[in-house]
Amino acid sequence: MIKVFLIAIFSPMLLLSSQILLVISNDFNTSKAKLSAYENSKKVFENIDVNIGKNGLGWGLGVREIPHKKSEPIKMEGDKKAPAGIFQLGVAFGYQKQIDLKLPYLYADDKLLCVDDVDSKFYNRFVNFDKGIQSFEHMKRDDEQYKYGLTVVHNQQQIKKRGSCIFLHIQKSPNHPTVGCTSMKEKDLLKILKWLDKDKNPILIQVPKLYLNEVYKLYPELKKD
Repeated sequence: MIKVFLIAIFSPMLLLSSQILLVISNDFNTSKAKLSAYENSKKVFENIDVNIGKNGLGWGLGVREIPHKKSEPIKMEGDKKAPAGIFQLGVAFGYQKQIDLKLPYLYADDKLLCVDDVDSKFYNRFVNFDKGIQSFEHMKRDDEQYKYGLTVVHNQQQIKKRGSCIFLHIQKSPNHPTVGCTSMKEKDLLKILKWLDKDKNPILIQVPKLYLNEVYKLYPELKKD
């Protein structure tokens, strides 16, 4: 059976999230960052070291725009930048058929693909077929990086060349950057996945520290930390 899977599960109360992942890098060019997790304005974990894009950050397409300079980099397909901005957290995925989570879950079998073909109508979507698709990523990899993962809902409108298939996933190694995702140790990712709850409208805020004050204006409860 041919199936197409949306990256997102939308919620009308999205911006009133009670679970927030906050990823802060030193600048637009670094590939390292710190992740903090908050629920109802309280920090729930110690800071987690994460890897972001090899070429740093570029402004992405999320659910709410953070005011920024138009001269700063934007996220484009293949630029090896992770998206900066505010994003819904969508479907979890992994190599196990089932896992006990409070998130929607997608089994990453041998047929599951994520499409990064900018000319395809399935661009930035999960599918279980490859006919007519020129470029895609296998979600069942030969390594452990997608053993567990979580979709970041970036470019949900499928704007051509603005980036696709953005995830939180297991790092290749402690200092190995990604090609656009955010990676971390397996134990840290599992901790986050088991904590997140779709009914609490979890979101990811990912910015260079230059924009922390803008984040605090939108989410003042984070400033209490």
